[in-house]
Amino acid sequence: MITALIQQKYHDSKEKTISKTCEMIKEAAKNGAVLITLQELHQTYYFCQNESVDAFDLANTWEDDILFWGNIAKENNVVLVTSLFEKRAAGLYHNTAVVFEKDGSVAGKYRKMHIPDDPGYYEKFYFTIGDLGFEPIQTSVGKLGVLVCWDQWYPEAARLMALKGAEILIYPTAIGWFESDPEDEKQRQLDAWIAVQRGHSVANGLPVVTINRVGFEKDDSEVLAGTKFWGNSFVFGPQGELLAKGSENKEEILYVTIDRKRSENVRRWWPFLRDRRIENYGDLTKRYID
Repeated sequence: MITALIQQKYHDSKEKTISKTCEMIKEAAKNGAVLITLQELHQTYYFCQNESVDAFDLANTWEDDILFWGNIAKENNVVLVTSLFEKRAAGLYHNTAVVFEKDGSVAGKYRKMHIPDDPGYYEKFYFTIGDLGFEPIQTSVGKLGVLVCWDQWYPEAARLMALKGAEILIYPTAIGWFESDPEDEKQRQLDAWIAVQRGHSVANGLPVVTINRVGFEKDDSEVLAGTKFWGNSFVFGPQGELLAKGSENKEEILYVTIDRKRSENVRRWWPFLRDRRIENYGDLTKRYID
C-alpha cells in the first residue's frame, strides 16, 4: 500500500495553503498513493501560539470543510486523513482528525484526547478533550489508528489503538522549536520525539506514520517570537525500522510502501501482546501511586 505524507508550511492565508495542499494531494495520487495523510490543523496557521477569542472563528467553516475535503478525497480516489478545527456547539470546540473514504464519505473521526498547555502551545484554551475514545477507523485500505500530536507521547494511547485492531498508527502533528533555545536542547527535543514514537512501533508491532509542519510562524501576539516547525516527518515499520524521513525545512511529499502482512509476521516473531501480564496492570488507571 503506497502511503503519502504531505509535509507543508503555511502560505499566509487559508486559501493559498489549501491550494498548495490540493496540488500536493493530486501529485501524490498520480504517483500511486492510496492513503494520504496531512499534518495537524493543516488549513491555517497554528493559532494556538497564543490565546485569542477571535481565533475561534476559524472553526466556523467546519461543515464546509468536511464537504470540501470529502470532495478532494473522491476526486483523487484516495483515503485522506485530515486534521480540522471542529465547532461542535457554542463554546465547545475540538481538534479533530477526520478520515475520508475514496468515495468522499466520512469513514470516521478522532477527537484529540491529550491537550497540551505550554508556552506557544495553548491548546487547552481552544480544545475540549476528545470523547470518542481510542477507536481505530475502518477504511478500504485498513484499520487506521489515528491520533493527534500530543497524543504521540503517550504509550497508553498507542497500545489501546493496537488492542482494538489498528493496523497503522497515524499522528498528524504540529511541533517545533523556539529559535532562542540552544542547539543541543533543540536536538534533545527532536531525538526524544522520534524515539518515543519509534517505541510505539516496536511495542505494538505496527507501522507509525507521523506528519509534521515546516516553516516559521510568528506569534502575532508578540509575547513570543514564534515557532519554527521542525518537519522531520517519518514512517517507522513494525520493528522500528526507518522507512521514510522528511527534511527539517522543506515542503515535500514522502512516499512509503506499507506492508500490513509484515506486521502480522513481526507479531508472530515478537508476541508482545501474548505475553502482557494484564492481571498486574490495574494501577495504570491511577494518576500516581503513593
